Amino acid sequence: MALRDQIRIMVVDDMSTSRGLITQALDSFGVRNVATAENGKQALQSLAKSPVHLVISDYNMPEMDGLHLLHYLRATPQTQKIGFVLITGRTEQQIIDQGKKLGMNNYLPKPFAPEDLRKCIETVVGAL
Repeated sequence: MALRDQIRIMVVDDMSTSRGLITQALDSFGVRNVATAENGKQALQSLAKSPVHLVISDYNMPEMDGLHLLHYLRATPQTQKIGFVLITGRTEQQIIDQGKKLGMNNYLPKPFAPEDLRKCIETVVGAL
């Protein structure tokens, strides 16, 4: 069975359009087991009930941004090994450095093409 058939991914973004574009791209790669959340708090609640292998999160969100979500994931034993990809329109080095310090596995600047997303994910989990 291929990795794309087994992997569980959560897409976290406050913009429904962005969530849709990411889930559409994942679907085009054959990844069907995708959950979504509108912000970091909602993602943590969902992950407590139904863990995933990889979180793809926007940086800039209300209530809890992507780096705060990453911090909580890494501080919690049940979620600390989940892969984490940050997607952001703000590519300031400070944000990237902070993400790396917190244990971010990879990041992708917006806007991006579906193939960029695939390569970004594959550097974290292996070939889809």
